[in-house]
Amino acid sequence: MKLTADQLREKYLNFFASKGHAVISGASLIPENDPTVLFTTAGMHPLVPYLLGEPHPAGQRLTNVQKCVRTGDIDAVGDTCHLTFFEMLGNWSLGEYFKKEAITWSFEFLTQELGFAVEQLHVTVFEGEGAIPRDTESIEVWKSLGIPAERIYALPKEDNWWGPAGTTGPCGPDTEMFIDTGLQSCAPECRPGCHCGKYIEIWNDVFMQYNKTAAGTYEPLPQSNVDTGMGVERTICMMNGHSNVYETELFAPLMAQIRELTTLQPDNEEQRVRAERIIADHMRTAVFILGDPKGGVKPGNLGANYVLRRLIRRSVRYAKILGIETGYTATLAALVIDNYKHVYPELEQNRDTIISELTGEEARFEKTLISGQREFDKVADALVDHRQTTLSGRTAFKLYDTYGFPLEFTEELAIERGLTVDRAGYDKAFKKHQELSKQSGGTFNGGLADNSKATTRLHTATHLLQRALQVVLGEHALQKGSNITPARLRFDFSHPNKMTSEEKQQVEDLVNQQIQRNLPITVETMTIEEAKERGAIALFAAKYGEQVKVYSAGDFSMEVCGGPHAETTGELGGFKIQKEESSSAGVRRIKAVITNLN
Repeated sequence: MKLTADQLREKYLNFFASKGHAVISGASLIPENDPTVLFTTAGMHPLVPYLLGEPHPAGQRLTNVQKCVRTGDIDAVGDTCHLTFFEMLGNWSLGEYFKKEAITWSFEFLTQELGFAVEQLHVTVFEGEGAIPRDTESIEVWKSLGIPAERIYALPKEDNWWGPAGTTGPCGPDTEMFIDTGLQSCAPECRPGCHCGKYIEIWNDVFMQYNKTAAGTYEPLPQSNVDTGMGVERTICMMNGHSNVYETELFAPLMAQIRELTTLQPDNEEQRVRAERIIADHMRTAVFILGDPKGGVKPGNLGANYVLRRLIRRSVRYAKILGIETGYTATLAALVIDNYKHVYPELEQNRDTIISELTGEEARFEKTLISGQREFDKVADALVDHRQTTLSGRTAFKLYDTYGFPLEFTEELAIERGLTVDRAGYDKAFKKHQELSKQSGGTFNGGLADNSKATTRLHTATHLLQRALQVVLGEHALQKGSNITPARLRFDFSHPNKMTSEEKQQVEDLVNQQIQRNLPITVETMTIEEAKERGAIALFAAKYGEQVKVYSAGDFSMEVCGGPHAETTGELGGFKIQKEESSSAGVRRIKAVITNLN
């Protein structure tokens, strides 16, 4: 059966709606009040409070399509299936059904709705580790559905355990579904999870039974949840008989345009294909980040802003390998927008911003490349003068890290000068960099996902701060991102100018006045239209008629939010702005703490 991406999205949502699931909107790519990750990495990510027990306004069975960004496997991009941006189809049970129903419905959808042959299906399950037992229940369910034991693989935690999305939060064993592509096995031990291309993962059912604490321990959740994820790109790739995701209609226009713009053909065919795929993937991801309805992420040097910059610049580097001229980012961005605007209208709405930011960053990187070339020439000249033939790995890594030169780019330059590059030294420097990045990747400990009193109070403080900023600065001052640790909040908002000392004091005083009033925090469930009619701030897109929670702080603020919150504003004690600074163009950032707690 052949399907387009539009047909797959519709078929999936309709199937789970027929199983009693409410169809809900996908969330922003920019996480709400979660300091542990830079982007929304999975469909479960925005649902963390509900997986921890907070009641969802739409009920216990949910389904949606979620935009996701993951950069942990960025070095794998260029193969047949790894992507930095992807769409995740998901269905959830918040403490209702569990393994039997989830696996059975996955099997039904794959074989009856999508038409995959049972013989193509291979599955993996969690083999157990320490005090957490082997997932024999999932094994028995798969056997009952006709999957023989030889196509069921019990694998360790690194293969069959999902989560948490950040450093803490809901997690648990999973069962993953793979399609056998029919390719020859790379080795006798080849199995699902091998990267040779024989087996392509198509769906993952996660059984969230545990909560990982800040101490690294696993505690049983108050409710057992189901969280599933099916990648749109990989699924239509398999459905339509393609050998890789870049042949699907989601990438075909991009790939064709990249080839049309190419003026240089690398001697190595594999290098050409990889460069084309990296450019296509990174440009698509950059467009979705820049076009996100929440906004606030622009190319920069920290956090999510740095990730965006890295993606754009990495794309530019590979464009140079293919001889693609400056200005290509605008051309490719327009194709991505036109290909997706019927599904994600925010891309069309933000078209000018997307293209402006991309072309600006492309131009800035052109200047950096010139500086990098100068640095390389200086080092190469010194080596030749001293009759040395090897450029050190540390220097090669500096060219990569500081100037954005890929190792292959440096090696090509070195060959032209009769030099070689110490690849082992480069790998050592790169590995050290990765280890440091992983250590800082969590950014902070804790976060909203831990539901502690401190983070709950600070989350409530962001609502008071949001309204206070609008009162003092104007209605245009809307949240563009937030980040909460147990110690402080960071709040990004739209505003063109640096706040004056008087404005900061007015905002701080206004928030403290509401704390002193000890206003009750109340919650109501209503449709998104009713919420807007009543004046509630809604900082995310939601479908017509969708039920949402609206939190009010007395008569001061009203905002659509998932919670949790303090019961009264008085619990906050006091509020102090520590710093106000620029986050990106047109976006300011406030760092603040709550004080005077009992």
